[in-house]
Amino acid sequence: MTRADALREALATRVVVADGAMGTMLQAQDPTLEDFENLEGCNEILNVTRPDIVRSVHEEYFAVGVDCVETNTFGANHSAANEYEIADRIYELSESGARIAREVADEFG
Repeated sequence: MTRADALREALATRVVVADGAMGTMLQAQDPTLEDFENLEGCNEILNVTRPDIVRSVHEEYFAVGVDCVETNTFGANHSAANEYEIADRIYELSESGARIAREVADEFG
């Protein structure tokens, strides 16, 4: 059974639990302005500068039994990235965020 098939079956037969407030959990780790590359509030930068923090958030959610997690890529789009003048990094930040989430999911799967 593929992952997509397993998800469809789960959605059809039970309540699927997803993670919650990624940004809040990241901020609770007290990242520094240096961690943000002086782009305060740009959580997606942490995928590159502090993957350990992003990883720990995913691990915390999986440890309490969620079925799936989001990626830390909410602001990895042209509108948000342009505010920080880093639109050229969208792919890098998205790929890093997805890779971290996938690795942790596989560890807990």
